[in-house]
Amino acid sequence: MPDTTCHMSISLDGFVAGPDQGREHPLGKRGIELHGWHIGDGRATENDETAAGWLMRPRGAYVMGRNMFGPIRGEWEDDWRGWWGDEPPYHAPVFVLTHHAHQPIEMKGGTTFHFVTDGFDSAYAQARETAGGDGVDIAGGASTVRQALVAGVIDELTLDLAPVLLGSGERIFDGLESFGFEPVEVLHSPLATHIRYRRTS
Repeated sequence: MPDTTCHMSISLDGFVAGPDQGREHPLGKRGIELHGWHIGDGRATENDETAAGWLMRPRGAYVMGRNMFGPIRGEWEDDWRGWWGDEPPYHAPVFVLTHHAHQPIEMKGGTTFHFVTDGFDSAYAQARETAGGDGVDIAGGASTVRQALVAGVIDELTLDLAPVLLGSGERIFDGLESFGFEPVEVLHSPLATHIRYRRTS
């Protein structure tokens, strides 16, 4: 059966985004500090490049939360089409969890955003069916990853542990009582320790 993956950058105190996410701070205040290893910091090494390859490997479909898709809350207000410009990096169907219905949005490069209003299980089932043999990625944000962990669907979880303390923001492990993964590969650089885990239970 094709793997379901998830790859998240995380602070030492467990946050994957800072507080007050919005248009000016898509990753929350200071959240960008978690991502220097793959967005142009001159201290990045070959290990960071390898981890970036893990992050960007093609998948058959993606699941993300509405907060990952954009800053709009409540009813849809404008023609928001995501943070990524005309050609998002996914190049596959993306199933976006939301409480507010929206018609699919087709983008350049093969990405189509589908908006799912009946919960994580439905979005994941649609992604699995669409992905075929190419696997599914849980693309974030924190709430969606938590739901995937609770559902036990993630086979491979990669965490990029940045030497940063955010103090507040969005966590992925709140409310979880067990982990159920073991490390199978670890790489490091001055910017992050990249830990690739596989599910054990």
